[in-house]
Amino acid sequence: MTHSPAQSLLIQSRLLFDGVTGSVQSGQAVLVADGRIAQVGPLDELQQQTAPDTPLFDLGDVCLAPGLIDGHTHLSLAGDGRPYHEMFAESDEMMALTGAMNLRRHLQAGITTIREHGARNRVGFVLKQGVQRGYIAGPRMLVSGRPITCTGGHFHMCNEIADGEAEMRRSVRRLVHEGADYIKIMASGGGTAGTIPGRASYSTEELHAAVHEAHHFHRLTAAHCRAKESMLRAVEAGIDLMEHAEFLDPDNQMRFDPKLAEMMAEAGIWISPTLQAWTNYPRMVALHAKRGQGIILPQEEESLRKMEQDAERRLEIMRRLLEYDVWERVVPGTDSGVGSLAFGHLDYDLQLLVRVGFTPAQALLSATRISAQAIGMADELGVIQPGKVADLVAFDGDPTRDIAAVSRVAAVFQAGVRVV
Repeated sequence: MTHSPAQSLLIQSRLLFDGVTGSVQSGQAVLVADGRIAQVGPLDELQQQTAPDTPLFDLGDVCLAPGLIDGHTHLSLAGDGRPYHEMFAESDEMMALTGAMNLRRHLQAGITTIREHGARNRVGFVLKQGVQRGYIAGPRMLVSGRPITCTGGHFHMCNEIADGEAEMRRSVRRLVHEGADYIKIMASGGGTAGTIPGRASYSTEELHAAVHEAHHFHRLTAAHCRAKESMLRAVEAGIDLMEHAEFLDPDNQMRFDPKLAEMMAEAGIWISPTLQAWTNYPRMVALHAKRGQGIILPQEEESLRKMEQDAERRLEIMRRLLEYDVWERVVPGTDSGVGSLAFGHLDYDLQLLVRVGFTPAQALLSATRISAQAIGMADELGVIQPGKVADLVAFDGDPTRDIAAVSRVAAVFQAGVRVV
C-alpha cells in the first residue's frame, strides 16, 4: 500500500550519486519535504535549517542514488519460462495478480519507475490504477496499454490490431482516450508464433501516421524493432524510442549496418537494446553460479559455452553501435515477463552495458537521468536535486566503481517514504 509522504525528513549515507555528473560525493545528506527533495548538502548544515525533531534515516555505509527506471516491462507475464501461448491462456484477472507480484519484485530491487510496454485488454491500466489508489505496492507506472500491431502480428493477443494509416491513427486515439501515457508499436515480428522477427510489420507511412497522431496528443512513441528494415522505417517515421535494435535480416541473422547506425545517431532516437532478453543472460548467471560452486554438469558447461558465444554476437552489435557516440541515448530495459525474464533484475542489463563498454557510472546514469529524459520525466525524476520527487535507492557499495553493487539494495524510498 502507499504511504502519505512525511512532512520532512533527513537521509544520510556515506556516499551520494546524484545522477548529474556521474561521480559520487561523500559527506552529503538529503532533506526531503512533502515527498520532494528540498536540499542536498552536509548533514550539519541541513539540520540547522530543520526542526530538531525532524526524522533522520542514517543509512550508514551505502551509496544513495536516484531510484532506478526500467523502460521495458510486461507486468502481466510471469517470466517463468512458459511460451507466449501458455501465458496468454491466463484470464485477465490472473494476469492482474501476476502484475501485482511483479510490481513488488521490481520495487524491492530499487526500481521506482517503470514503463509498462503492453498487456492484454485493460490489464495495464488496471494495474496502474491499483498502484495509484494504494491497493498494491509498486513503482510509479507509465502505461502504453495494448501495443499496436498488425493482423497476426507480434502480441496480437493483446487486442489492438491496426492495418493502414487510418487504423493506426484510430488506435492511437483510442489508447490515448483510455489513458495511455505513451504509444507502443510492434514495428516488426517478434517471439509470437507465426511472426517473422527479421521483417518489418509496418510501412514508414503507417508508422508516421501513428507518430503524428501520438505527438498531436503530446504522447511519446516506442517501437519494437528487431528487423533491420523496421529500424530504418522507425527512424524515417520519427519514432521517439527504438526497442531491441538487433539489425536482423529476413534470414534471422544479425548484420550491423553502418549507414543505419549513422542515421540513428543523426536522428537522436532513443535506443533500448534490452540486452538481457537476447543473450539468455539470466540462465547464464545461474550456470556461472553453479560453475563457481563446482557443481556444474558437463552438459551445462557445454550449454553455457554456446550461450556465451551467442551472447557475444549480440553484444558485438551493440559495441559497434556505440562507436557512433550514442551512449547518452541508450536506456536499459529488462523486457521482464517474457520467457524466463523474471522481474527484479535491471541489474543484469547494467552489467551487460558494462560488458559492451560503458563504465559503471555511465551504466548507472543510463538507468537514472538518461532514462528519465527518454521517457519524458526529466523534470520530475532521475537525479537528486531540489524540486525532484524523492524516489531514492541505497546500494551496498559504490556502483560507480563496481556495477555489482546495484544488485545489493539496502533501502528504497518512494516520494520520501521508506518502502524497502
